[in-house]
Amino acid sequence: MDRSGLDPLNGRVVRCKQCPRLAAYIRRVGREKVRRFAGEKYWARPLPSWGDPNARLLIVGLAPAAHGGNRTGRMFTGDSSGDWLARAMHENGFASKPTSYAKDDGLVLDDAYITAAVRCAPPDNKPLALELANCSKYLSAELGMLRNVQVTMALGKIAFDAYCRVIGVRGLAFAHGGCFEVSGKTLLASYHPSRQNTHTGRLTWEMWSGMFRTAKSMLR
Repeated sequence: MDRSGLDPLNGRVVRCKQCPRLAAYIRRVGREKVRRFAGEKYWARPLPSWGDPNARLLIVGLAPAAHGGNRTGRMFTGDSSGDWLARAMHENGFASKPTSYAKDDGLVLDDAYITAAVRCAPPDNKPLALELANCSKYLSAELGMLRNVQVTMALGKIAFDAYCRVIGVRGLAFAHGGCFEVSGKTLLASYHPSRQNTHTGRLTWEMWSGMFRTAKSMLR
């Protein structure tokens, strides 16, 4: 498809102020910053999705990181989670570069699209149920526009559950490596490549890269 539907949708996302708690939090983070990014201007708005509109692979994350995507203005960009994602996607032919550090770094996705259950960075990475519900309309609209998607990879239980709610499927249990056939498409479940998971060994590189090898092998 072309971008005629996705671009206006992303524009509505960026202007969204439906969740007062999240709107206040991302603005505060953008003002107060952290020492290592003190000289940078933060995006501090809801984040649009991005990637190839003809993608067969859809990545659904939890939410932007406070000092990652909320700073750079692009999902999975400017933090270790973004680098883990970019490297794995690059190794499997979905990304032009193995790093993701800035919105204008030249990274291009091929046959992949990145979105999230929540478009604003939540405090402690824990969105409220109402905030997830408010954002669900954006994911639902995207799923209707991304007509070539064959495989969806949900990163973490919150993203997994949010995706299942949007597509109206109940009873699926999240577990890393889980694989489900839903309405003629494949849903893969993976741990999120957060520092909490990668630094503790809960998610190893082999486990993570294996998910993308699996996803690629499933594309028709």
